Amino acid sequence: MSFQRRVTLASAAAVAIAVVIASSVTYVVVRNALHHRVNNSLSTLATAFVHADHALSKRPAGASQPLFATASGVPYRYAELLRRFPNRPGDTTNVVQMVTGSGKIYSAFNEQSLPLSKHTLQTLAALARSGRGTTSLDATAHGEPVRLLVAGVHPGFAVVVAHPLAEVNSTLKELRLILLVLTLGGIALAALLGWFVARMTLAPVRHLTATVRHITETQDLGERIDERRRDELGSLARSFNSMVSVLDRTMHQLDESARVQRRLVADASHELRTPVTSIRTNIEILERADELPADERTRLVRDVVIQLEELSELINDLIELAREDEHIDSREEIRFDVLVSEAIDRARLHSPRANFDVALDPTVVTGVPSRLGRAVNNLLDNAVKFAGTEQPIEVRLHGGELEVRDHGPGIDAEDLPHIFDRFFRGARSRALPGSGLGLAIVRQVAELHAGSVSVAAAPGGGTVFRMRVPITT
Repeated sequence: MSFQRRVTLASAAAVAIAVVIASSVTYVVVRNALHHRVNNSLSTLATAFVHADHALSKRPAGASQPLFATASGVPYRYAELLRRFPNRPGDTTNVVQMVTGSGKIYSAFNEQSLPLSKHTLQTLAALARSGRGTTSLDATAHGEPVRLLVAGVHPGFAVVVAHPLAEVNSTLKELRLILLVLTLGGIALAALLGWFVARMTLAPVRHLTATVRHITETQDLGERIDERRRDELGSLARSFNSMVSVLDRTMHQLDESARVQRRLVADASHELRTPVTSIRTNIEILERADELPADERTRLVRDVVIQLEELSELINDLIELAREDEHIDSREEIRFDVLVSEAIDRARLHSPRANFDVALDPTVVTGVPSRLGRAVNNLLDNAVKFAGTEQPIEVRLHGGELEVRDHGPGIDAEDLPHIFDRFFRGARSRALPGSGLGLAIVRQVAELHAGSVSVAAAPGGGTVFRMRVPITT
């Protein structure tokens, strides 16, 4: 069952319960009011009869007014009181009559007597015997319901006042019909309004569903939902848009990473093809070593060794670059100045003729020593490659910024924007050994440590590289 249908049914059910309760309360209140009016009318007649009886009982009995009637056995004063009510044969409206302790009914005229059941007569006779108290009950006379009020007036006698309930029951029947129609109409109207309100309220949810379906089918993460609403649905729309934005950025990053990886694989394949082909050629020549002069064989073996070293270095660089998205889990506090000093010592061992001018401030950073060391080594190797021997390589470390400056030929202006790209080699470096990955590794390491790297032409000639790494406070 859809959510809209559930909301509609819930609204209709809630209204149905409220209407049923209201109708029931209305019916009970009206019924009690009508019965109360009947009871008040009967009580007024009974009270008038009792008061008249008291007035007659105070008059002295004379010869013309004996105590008991000879014909019916009812006291004359009661017979006189009964005769005050008009004779309406067949009419049961406000009938007044007497009942004795034996259950016998008397009225002014016998045609006016109400035919009551045996059980009802027994109840009336019991009250008449006591001659005290008042009670009301429902009975049936001439096939019609009546309300009886019985009041004791004298031991052995009670007055019975009756009023038909046909009119009251007819009114209540009409009221029940009206309330039933109103209840059913209210439920139908509530269901219609509930459907309309649910449809209007859930319109943003349907739009959200359509947007999700569209994104799923088209992979278009640029779709957004109107979030100008200030209610819960507006909050849901804003949360959904934020989620889609994060997902969009993540997908772009994944696409960019995949593109970079594909480019890395393609460039690596291209770069590996040349040394592998050269090594294979030299090995094929060495297979005929007995046909070659000794010095030629020595030269070929030396070339193969050099090419294998270059190939090993290229593979190591590729492995380092392939770790671009690897999380750094082994961070630790590092004395960056000590790490740079050790890198300079290694550079001097590999290039004894290199001259370094060093000024390092004590600096503590947080990072991975092996990867930071690799980046510093690459900067120094690049400086040694282009510095020459006349001017020293200046190495400065201050405030978390490592500056390496050489006095070489410099970098062409058109090559500066691409100097940190993978496998990029400027016009002046293509004749020198290297794979074009060293500076790309420097940038990668700096960014993984929340830092940066830049290059610029140095005043007076040469190039200056600056690598910045946040210091630990």
